[in-house]
Amino acid sequence: MTNIIANTSFIGPVLAQIGLTLLVLFLLYARRLPAMAAIKPTNEMMQDKASASKLPMPARFAAENYNHQFEAPVLFYVLCLTAMITGLGNELSIQLAWAYVGLRVLHSIIHCTYNRVMHRFYVFALSNLVQIGLFLTIVFDYLD
Repeated sequence: MTNIIANTSFIGPVLAQIGLTLLVLFLLYARRLPAMAAIKPTNEMMQDKASASKLPMPARFAAENYNHQFEAPVLFYVLCLTAMITGLGNELSIQLAWAYVGLRVLHSIIHCTYNRVMHRFYVFALSNLVQIGLFLTIVFDYLD
């Protein structure tokens, strides 16, 4: 069997980002199940997005953050997997990958605790700049 992984350095950040997503999933269950048990929603209520506003804010924040784990991080996974398979990327790429994960952790902490939108936005914007940097390091390595 041929090993298709040419650069294993990206496995750590990828696993850390997946771990964050699973941690937020557990937080979602820990907050949402008791909240749903308390309000005893009907099937119709659960299908109506407006009814979600009846859940306590911590339960909503965890659910929203879990959904966020499948938005911008998808590009992160593609970039890291591309770098792993092709052997592209360098030490700066690895550092940017770890920085991205750290910023996603910070974004989740803000979102799932006090949820100050502008604080979240600044961290989100910075994580996107880091992700662009990761993209550029891989592209430049490819063009080199």
